[in-house]
Amino acid sequence: MVETFDVVIIGGGPAGYACALKAAQLGLRPAVVEARPSLGGTCLNVGCIPSKALLDSSERFAEVKKLAEHGIIATDVQLDLARMLSRKNQVVKELTNGLAGLFRKGKIALFQGHGRLLAPSRVAVTSDGRTRELTAPSIVIATGSEPAAPPAIRLDGIHVVSSTEALSFDSVPPRLVVIGAGYIGLELGSVWARLGSRVTVLEFLPRILPTADAELAALVQASLTRQGLTFQLGTKVTQINVESGRVVVTAEHQGATQQYEADKVLVAVGRRPKTSEVGLEEVGIRTHEKTGKIDVDRRTYLTNVPGVYAIGDVIDGPMLAHKAQIEGEALAEMLAGHAAVVNYNAIPGVVYIWPELASVGLTEEQLKEQGHDYRVGRFPFLANGRAKALGETEGVVKVLTDAKTDRLLGVHIFGPRASDLIAEAVAVMEYSGSGEDLARFCHSHPSLSEALGEAARHAAFGKPLHF
Repeated sequence: MVETFDVVIIGGGPAGYACALKAAQLGLRPAVVEARPSLGGTCLNVGCIPSKALLDSSERFAEVKKLAEHGIIATDVQLDLARMLSRKNQVVKELTNGLAGLFRKGKIALFQGHGRLLAPSRVAVTSDGRTRELTAPSIVIATGSEPAAPPAIRLDGIHVVSSTEALSFDSVPPRLVVIGAGYIGLELGSVWARLGSRVTVLEFLPRILPTADAELAALVQASLTRQGLTFQLGTKVTQINVESGRVVVTAEHQGATQQYEADKVLVAVGRRPKTSEVGLEEVGIRTHEKTGKIDVDRRTYLTNVPGVYAIGDVIDGPMLAHKAQIEGEALAEMLAGHAAVVNYNAIPGVVYIWPELASVGLTEEQLKEQGHDYRVGRFPFLANGRAKALGETEGVVKVLTDAKTDRLLGVHIFGPRASDLIAEAVAVMEYSGSGEDLARFCHSHPSLSEALGEAARHAAFGKPLHF
C-alpha cells in the first residue's frame, strides 16, 4: 500500500523536524522518515545537547576549585561520573520525548526506518525487513552528517573513537589525545580535561579554530593551555596502533616523527554529509565532487531533480543545528506558498568551551582578504562590572564595522556567556544595523551585555566609555 502526503522528509534532525513542524502549522500534511529510535538527529541524541550537558556539569566541577575566592570553602569534592552521564542521558530523553509530543500534537506522521528515494516523488521506508512506500509532490532530504576520519585512521569505538563514544566514556581516561582543534575537539577535550584527563590536541593546521577570528582564536588557545590542555599544531597524524589497551599515535611535525601515548584517542577532524544510502544516484541528484554535499538552489533548496529538496548538513554551509533548523522552517514556508529567506551572513557560531567563543559575520582576516576598509572596536571583560562581580573577567568583545558607512560587519566575543550575548549582534546584523546602533542601545547595568555596547562605542566613536 502506498501512503500519500503533501511532503515527505527523510531525516528527523533539526532540519527535518523543523520543516515538519512548520509545515504542519501551515496546514500541510507532512511525514518524517527517521532511522534512529528517537527524533532530534545527531544534535539532540549524540551531539549538541548531550555535549552541552557534559560541558555544564564539568564546568561546575571545575568551578568548585575557584569557590574559595567567593568565601565558599568546599572540601572532599568527588566526581560521580556515572551520575553525571545519567543526568546527560536524562536531559536527552526529556527533550526527545518532548519533540515526539510535538509531532503527536501536530498530527505529523512518523515512520521509523531507513528512507530511500525510489523516484522524485516516491520514498521507500525499510524497517525490520519490511518495506512500505510513501509518496508526495515534495520530497526533502535532511539526513544530516556523520563523523569523518582520515583514511589512515580506523575508528574502533573503544580506544579510537568519534565524538559519539567520547560522550559516554565509563571512566575518565588518564591520557586523552584529541585529533583536530575545531569546536568538537576543543569542547570534548575541555570536558575530560576538567574531569582529570591529561589532554593533548594534535592539529594539522598551524592554528586552532581555523574559521574563527585569528586574534580571538589565539586567546582561546592561551586560555585552554592555562586550563591544562596541550597543543601540538602543524602536526599530521600518520598512524594509530592499539596494543593491549595502549594507544600510540604516530605523527609528523616539522619533518620529525613523534609519538604520543594515550588511553583514548578522539578523532574530531570534522563531519561529512550522510547521503550514501539515500538513493541519490538512482534518481540523478547532483553532489559536489569533493565534499559530497548536495547541490541546491540556495534560494529554494531545490536540487536538480524537480520536486526533491535538500536542507541542513547535506548542503553547503556550516554544519550547525540552528542553520539547519532555520532552513527547515524557510523551506516549509515556501512549500506552503509563502515567501521566506535565510540571511546566511547573520548565522552565529559558538564554541562552548569556557569562557565561550561566539561570532557572527566576517572575521578580520576575511575583511583584509576582501580589501575592505573597516574599523575595529574592542572591550575587555576585565573592565566590565558584572564580569568582575562574577569573577569571570577573561576575554574580550571585538566589533568590526565598515569604515565609511559604520554598518556592522562582524562581532566576535570570547568571554562568559558569549553564546547568549551574540544574539544581540545577530539581530542588529539581520536588519543591516550599524556600530552606532549597537552602541546606543541601553544595556542594563550591571550586565555582561555592556561589554558589547562598549566595543561598539569604540568602533563607532573611537573610544569606549569605561576603558
